[in-house]
Amino acid sequence: MKPRLLPLVLTFMTMLLTACAGTPPPDWQMNAQGAMQLTLDAYLAGNDRVATNEFTRAREEVSRTGRPELMARAELLRCAADVASLQFGVCGGFERYRADAAAPELAYAAYLQGRLAAGQAAQLPAAQQPLAAPSRGDAADLATLQAVADPLSRLLGAALWLQVGRASPAVLALAVDTASAQGWRRPLLAWLLVQQRRAADAGDQAEAARIGRRIELVFANGKP
Repeated sequence: MKPRLLPLVLTFMTMLLTACAGTPPPDWQMNAQGAMQLTLDAYLAGNDRVATNEFTRAREEVSRTGRPELMARAELLRCAADVASLQFGVCGGFERYRADAAAPELAYAAYLQGRLAAGQAAQLPAAQQPLAAPSRGDAADLATLQAVADPLSRLLGAALWLQVGRASPAVLALAVDTASAQGWRRPLLAWLLVQQRRAADAGDQAEAARIGRRIELVFANGKP
């Protein structure tokens, strides 16, 4: 059975596919799309070995084009999964191709680092543009996040809000629920740890203990 493509993968890979559109699409395009989906599936599930192997395959397929701007898109998609799992930092894979990246890739790289300029927001995938807008208060922010259908985009937005102190307890809960519903052990553990730390800091030991039991369950059948 072929993996179900996440909307964010479809957005990025559609950009990649249409960049070299043909009828029918060349094998490398479809192979790259499948490998990128498997990369994200494995990474978010905590299976580093499979994620590494599949991303190597995706890179090999894209490299057949000799087009660094296409490789930049694949690297950014991989880094988006990092940020959604609360692993922040420079997207090193993208930086190798920055000199040849187009405006949408430059905007997305800035978005992942929380450095998006006002004029760059329109270059983001449509699902993530509302998440890059200024805060309108906790309730409005939560509604904006809930309206994002793509789970990876939703987690990514919540992560970037967390980084700038904009993630309310309700946003944390939504991020936990999103990762849990997808069975994504890696980001689920990261978000549960943040949620537990906040409960402990607030002196709510019962809530911290409850979250701790969920964390133990995530670890029960292997480490993410």
